Order: sequence, then structure tokens, then C-alpha cells
Amino acid sequence: MDDSEIIRLYWNRDEEAIFATAEKYAGYCTSIAKNICESSADAEECVNDTYLAAWNSIPPQKPSVLSAFLGRLARNISLNKYKYNTAAKRGGGAVPAVLDELLEIVSDQEDVEQEVDRRELIDTINHFLSGLPAGKRQIFVRRYWYFESISAISTRFGKSENHVSVLLHRLRKSLREELLERGFSL
Repeated sequence: MDDSEIIRLYWNRDEEAIFATAEKYAGYCTSIAKNICESSADAEECVNDTYLAAWNSIPPQKPSVLSAFLGRLARNISLNKYKYNTAAKRGGGAVPAVLDELLEIVSDQEDVEQEVDRRELIDTINHFLSGLPAGKRQIFVRRYWYFESISAISTRFGKSENHVSVLLHRLRKSLREELLERGFSL
């Protein structure tokens, strides 16, 4: 079933929409959730919550790209689950490592959030990503959007883990320089 048919089912409040979504996007949403959550049970719960969130969001929203819409829902729900599970402790695992890598680029201090217009920051990051060759952009997005491990990225792209680590370090450095050039305080 194609995405427009699935969205039509949501709009008609037909429960078949959930089954069609699960059939087509279960693997995609599960992969996102597993990269973030510490357990398979939590990842499964997040995927089910993703379907519920889609049901509650469509309508009124009408996503133009269903996969991106579901991916964003799965990612945000999984991050919330991760935050809930690690509220009292600083856990190990991939998520803190990825977040620590991103702290090299942008500080998490409140004054930065107050100074930086969110939309301009998003536009700057999108501009940076659009200027990268496709392979580098895909590696960056796999790591910092999907929270994929360096070993999984290296396997996916046929590169050594060291190559991927160095490439990500250079990309973070380039993004940091671009943000500074555009007047962001980091």
C-alpha cells in the first residue's frame, strides 16, 4: 500500500491505517527506537507509541512524506523514553556518546538557547548538510539523527570505524566553523 493510501485511511479514521503503517514501517521505526533505547522492550513500546501518535496526529496533520513523519515521531518518543529511564542516573550507551559529541558544536547552556533563533540555526545546519557530498551527509545523519553506532555506520558504508570516527570529527569541526562564521555563539 502506498503512503497516500495509508494517509487516506488515517483521515477516514480507519483502524486499518495502523496495520498498514506497521506492515510498511515497523522495521524503520524499530531501527530508530533500538538505536536510542536501551532495551528491546522499550524500543517495541516506542514503536507502538509511534503508531498511536500517528493516529492522534493525522488528522489534522497531513504529512507530505510519511516515512519522515513517522521517523520523527519514533525518534522523539524514543528520546523521551530514554530521558525518562535515565532521569536519576547518567547511563552509558550510545545516546550519551552522541549527545556528548554534539556538545562540541553547540553548548547546552540556557543563554545560548535564548540568543539563537531556532529557525536560523535549523536553516544553517540544513545549508551545511546540503553542501556535503551525499555519502558524508548520509554518515552525519545516520549518526546524529538516527543515533546509529559508528560500527554500524562503518559496516553500512564499507569504511573502517576509524575512518568514520575521523570523518565525523571533521564534519563536526566544519559545522562548528560554519556556525561561528554565521554569528552563532557556541
